Amino acid sequence: MSPIPSSPALFRRPTLPSRTVSPIQELLDPLDEIARWSPNLIRKPGGTIDDENGSLTLPRYLFLGPQGGGETLRIGLFAAIHGDEPAGAHALVKLIQELDRSPDLAAGYCLFVYPVCNPGGFEDGTRHSRRGKDLNREFWVDSREPEVRLLQSELWAHAFHGIISLHSDDTSDGLYGFVSGATLTELLIEPALKAASQILPRNASALIDGFSASDGIIREGYQGILRAPPQKGPHPFEIILETPSKAPQLLQERAFVAALQTILSEYRKVISYAADL
Repeated sequence: MSPIPSSPALFRRPTLPSRTVSPIQELLDPLDEIARWSPNLIRKPGGTIDDENGSLTLPRYLFLGPQGGGETLRIGLFAAIHGDEPAGAHALVKLIQELDRSPDLAAGYCLFVYPVCNPGGFEDGTRHSRRGKDLNREFWVDSREPEVRLLQSELWAHAFHGIISLHSDDTSDGLYGFVSGATLTELLIEPALKAASQILPRNASALIDGFSASDGIIREGYQGILRAPPQKGPHPFEIILETPSKAPQLLQERAFVAALQTILSEYRKVISYAADL
């Protein structure tokens, strides 16, 4: 099934009466409203993070698509591990809105959605956590950071078939992605970038973010990034999607949604093909 084109209306910011709400709550209000009525979306906060400013919650939602006839595919969707990269967080909200309107796009899936992995940084508009850490260098290195410990517990407990992280890069003039994990990852990243490049250009440089790249695809990566437990197998597919942060945020959101819908569609095809072998 091909992804349904994103409705432009979803990417218009509504005019709302002024009120005092936190950036996280303003982001999550649409998801909380859907969760109140939808049979598909469940709001399940992932734990609390305490600091000198009080407590923050790690937001977590589960979207349950219609049954697909085989094993339910568990996909983890992560955004805003860097708090100053809001496009990915807003894109996950838009994705869930579209899936709630067209649940068949998520047939056979249980999507674990983590729209704000760095709540303190998101609230403050900073890359780092409130403890001054780049959380995306802290995974599987015995970190004491509470955000990382909560997310590592999620990664262990749910044994995801796929992990997708959304980022924005202020040094790139186009889309690109990192791939690792299962060998089929390569079959997913190319169509995802192709779909997203209908909205924003792809980065065609041979060197991106310090890594060798081919057609916007990087096969190396940083140490300590959000990924599956290194000792636990079989390994899921792992994709990091990067948009150029200097592009208009609404275009970044649309590009992310197009890429994510494409990955869901293509992965379902790959799994169905493998089951028929």
